[in-house]
Amino acid sequence: MTVSPQMVTPLFNKENPALGWWWQNRSVAPYRESMALKEALLSLCRPLYLIDFENELAVSHEGTMTWGKDAPPGRYALPLLGFAPVLLPENLGDPKFRTFYGLRYAYVIGAMANGISSVSLVETAGRAGLLAFFGAGGLTLSKIDTAIQQLQNSQKRHHFPFGVNLIHSPTDSTLEMETVRLYLQRQVRLVSASAFMEVTLPVTYYRVKGIRQNADGKTVCPNRVIAKVSREEVARQFLNPPPQKHIEELLNNRLITAGEAELAQQVPMADDLTAEADSGGHTDNRPALALLPTMMALRDKLAKHYNYQRIPCVGLGGGIATPTSTAAAFAMGAAFVLTGSVNQACIEADTSVTTRHMLAGTRQADVIMAPSADMFELGVNVQVLKRGTLFPLRARKLYDLYTRYDCYEDIPSDDRKQIERDLFKKSFEEEWEATQLFFTERDPRQIERARHNPKHRMALVFRSYLGQSSTWANTGEPNRQLDYQIWCGPAMGAFNEWTQGSFLEDVENRSITTVAYNFLFGAAVINRFQHLRNQGVPLPAELGTFHPLRVAQIQKRLKEKIYDMVQ
Repeated sequence: MTVSPQMVTPLFNKENPALGWWWQNRSVAPYRESMALKEALLSLCRPLYLIDFENELAVSHEGTMTWGKDAPPGRYALPLLGFAPVLLPENLGDPKFRTFYGLRYAYVIGAMANGISSVSLVETAGRAGLLAFFGAGGLTLSKIDTAIQQLQNSQKRHHFPFGVNLIHSPTDSTLEMETVRLYLQRQVRLVSASAFMEVTLPVTYYRVKGIRQNADGKTVCPNRVIAKVSREEVARQFLNPPPQKHIEELLNNRLITAGEAELAQQVPMADDLTAEADSGGHTDNRPALALLPTMMALRDKLAKHYNYQRIPCVGLGGGIATPTSTAAAFAMGAAFVLTGSVNQACIEADTSVTTRHMLAGTRQADVIMAPSADMFELGVNVQVLKRGTLFPLRARKLYDLYTRYDCYEDIPSDDRKQIERDLFKKSFEEEWEATQLFFTERDPRQIERARHNPKHRMALVFRSYLGQSSTWANTGEPNRQLDYQIWCGPAMGAFNEWTQGSFLEDVENRSITTVAYNFLFGAAVINRFQHLRNQGVPLPAELGTFHPLRVAQIQKRLKEKIYDMVQ
């Protein structure tokens, strides 16, 4: 059924006219039931036409449209109020980013240290068309090596992309270099460079080693780097070519060839950049709305200056916790999104059930900054969960005592008794013995230094508590719940608020694939809703709200075709 435009009183007046006209050759009336528009928004595989049908909003998935105020001659047409094209989740973000890494979706799962981003999580994400990084930070080289071999063996069977974390170690450059040597030995071809305060010699070595020209004369870097940064000055270093001083040192030490040194100046230190806003773990608590445009502008400036053959992509991480925040990131021009805190609550993450339930009860204000274990002496903080744990307060007390006193024995007796009773649950000397055993394997030089420096010995023992606190959270040590260190940003609270009343409120339903697919599918739905609003269509705000769907429901909708609705 169609009607003549002369029979219709348009919803829009002369000051706010319709966009054009719509018609179809079949005698099928547009849908105008109360749920028709909501269903149409969810039907991402079908174009969406909003029509003025007898002075009511109606929707159709087929037809022909023309723009302009004049109705097409010889046609029975209806005023066109808005149009939204097909928008699939795999079309969000920058297609060059997806192609470069062999992804279906421009969606990255960030590395969570101590193996929280587990082998299982990385494999599951990769097989779902996502990119995930194994959380190598804080692990011994032997554990990292085992994980790499497991992932590479699985990759041979299932052909999925993955990366491994390369975390900055400012107090232990030897560990950082040894980690890079392992990655080169095992031919790890992608790392997430995180927590860097500057470009270091080890990460330069990883980037430059093996660089060559292909048959077409293009410079090829076999080792790819996605740098996660929150400060403009650090981003600038990763968007510049590798530092010449590092190239010369690597060349002098015969770690790279003269040819590799020469080609290094033709590429940026990082293939791509993640602008890291307010996040869990190491963070500068930067606002995403200010950070992403700044990083993109810096990228454009440096890419033009150096005339790179491939321009780095810039994605956004920190605060990606709902379909709405995902849609906002893509709307701002993010090439990809990176999730963090929300993944720790997923069943594939290598952490305890207790920790997952604590995260599921988190709200946005339930996070706080606390001293970090790996950069304790530098005063660097990480963002952690404060609800249900005393770790933030206890960690802050240790740092305050460290800055005030030159050795543990100088600390007032009452404070020492409290520390040994509540934190160490043993004497300082017993804790020092355990600490020595740890550093004997990890870095024996630290023990030798501590023997001549009482303040450093105090720092190592305090760092031991901080380091163990994250392990207790991961293993679910029942007697240590008040000491759990759980890296978490406000995104976790936003995610919990979004999932209230849905199947995702149950921790056991939070799989990495379900979360990612909901964010991407929901972002596409919200994008179409905003697209219609931007055309001036007066849509109710609740239509732009996306509620969680199960993976099977999402997959079913993505298989829909036009003819499914046209009988």
